[in-house]
Amino acid sequence: MSSKSAKQPHDAAHSLSRQLSLYFFLALIFVAGLLFALNQLAGLMGTASQEAQAVDFANNSISAVLREEPPQLDSSKSTDSSSGLVLGHIMEGLLRMDLQDRLEPGVAERWQVTPTHATFWLRKDAKWSDGKPITAADFIFAWQLALKPETASQYATLLYPIENAEAINSGELPASALGVSAPDPNTLVVKLSRPVAFFDKLVVFPTFFPIREDFYKATQGRFGSDAKDLLYSGPYVIKNWVHSANMLLERNPHYWDNNRGKLAQINFAYITSDATATLNFFKDERIALARLQAENLTEALRLKWPIRRFADGTVFYLEFNHRQERISRNLNFRKAIQHVLDMEELVYKVTKLPGYLPGKSLFPEWLIGVEKTLREEYPATTVTVDHAKAKAYLALAQQELGLAKLPEITLLTSDNPVSNIQSEWLQEVLKQTLGITVKIDKQIFKQRLAKMTSGDFDLLLGGWGPDYNDPLTYGDLFASWNLNNRGKYNSPQMDELVATAQNATATPDRMQAFGDIQRQLFDDVVILPMYERGVTYVVHPQLKGVKRRVIGAETDYTYAYLDPDT
Repeated sequence: MSSKSAKQPHDAAHSLSRQLSLYFFLALIFVAGLLFALNQLAGLMGTASQEAQAVDFANNSISAVLREEPPQLDSSKSTDSSSGLVLGHIMEGLLRMDLQDRLEPGVAERWQVTPTHATFWLRKDAKWSDGKPITAADFIFAWQLALKPETASQYATLLYPIENAEAINSGELPASALGVSAPDPNTLVVKLSRPVAFFDKLVVFPTFFPIREDFYKATQGRFGSDAKDLLYSGPYVIKNWVHSANMLLERNPHYWDNNRGKLAQINFAYITSDATATLNFFKDERIALARLQAENLTEALRLKWPIRRFADGTVFYLEFNHRQERISRNLNFRKAIQHVLDMEELVYKVTKLPGYLPGKSLFPEWLIGVEKTLREEYPATTVTVDHAKAKAYLALAQQELGLAKLPEITLLTSDNPVSNIQSEWLQEVLKQTLGITVKIDKQIFKQRLAKMTSGDFDLLLGGWGPDYNDPLTYGDLFASWNLNNRGKYNSPQMDELVATAQNATATPDRMQAFGDIQRQLFDDVVILPMYERGVTYVVHPQLKGVKRRVIGAETDYTYAYLDPDT
């Protein structure tokens, strides 16, 4: 046996030993890395969930709940209330609403609106969260971005009062043609396409928030999708964001207004719409504010908690899909449904939600008209439930559609307890009174938005909260050009009425247009108003200064503070 062959077994064993040692070493590194990652995640989530405290005096912080995960926080695209609540704490625009719900200076220290122009003078101490100044150019970039067709901003229409905005949004002109200019870094001049007396009220909305161009481009398409992909102009910044779990806000050290943002931290420790879980978090002093639903109101009363009420301005409705391929395009089909749904039964006997009002109009009760409320001056038309008349309308619909048998129709709805109750009630009523089979399509928040946009429904449980303090925030919803018109209702008469409401300068003329819009929505059965939402909630006794808003973030903690003496 040669010496070479004699050494082979020893070398093979030695090689195998080295390989096993290497594999063991790599495995140790992997396990250590995994443990480190889990520990980091536990650290992030521990503060948010396991160790959440309703009020934390040592850190001057509170814990709260977000009902839904914000789909994204790009203010040029944002449409939903959860994103709006977060943006209301981390961003600030030219103007904002004060504690009495009046306009007050924000990034702009003063402003002036004329029939042809709006001018905003920016404060020199307004800074981004990285310490750089906020300039007029940041607003110009943000508004141009929202108007670009490829951005597909559903709120781009709010910018239409600006010269050339509509033509830019339709792709007829480049974004650079927008009628805005910056004579110097602290002056923003807006050229209006028509007189708009309420233009200063519009700029409170997130679509008008600033975005800095260099930062936006550096995110390479991820702007607003995570904490690191945002630059903040408001009193708070996002310190941590564990998606679908929790979000931690901390004070922005570069924010100009020291009187706002008294809490050092706002810990959205849980992201859930579960009413029972929310009540238990409040009971265990893990959150400082809890919204009550019918299923937990009794428990709150039993515990003798001080219960607060607030009408949040949101109107919910059953929206029909008016696209040609849908059965719901037929007017008699819609009238049949109109005559069998009793919204008082829904509110008072089915959902039994405290503070809610049966729906009568797209325009809620609180909107102001000429001298009284809009609804007092232009009462909403109502319909009496009439099953015989409903069946007659349905027979006409089948005849016009050439249908011997009605197909199953799809109701798109949210996947939460309140929507579940409402959709099941609607399903049962339509089956029992008209023989219509309804398939309930429950979707999580983000997927529901996608289906609403694509028109993947026959019926939709929809809703709308105000964006600014004027009836037009509701009145233009079903104009043919409005991207929030999910059912694609298209009527030249409606568009003409909306144009009058937009362009008229005399208040009585505008209110008459809104009254006519209300009437056409009823006559064409564009939607069926279901209810006006009221909010019932409880607050930790040591948390003061929480503001509930109709316009802006529904729950505003930016002026909140802790009081140890309560």
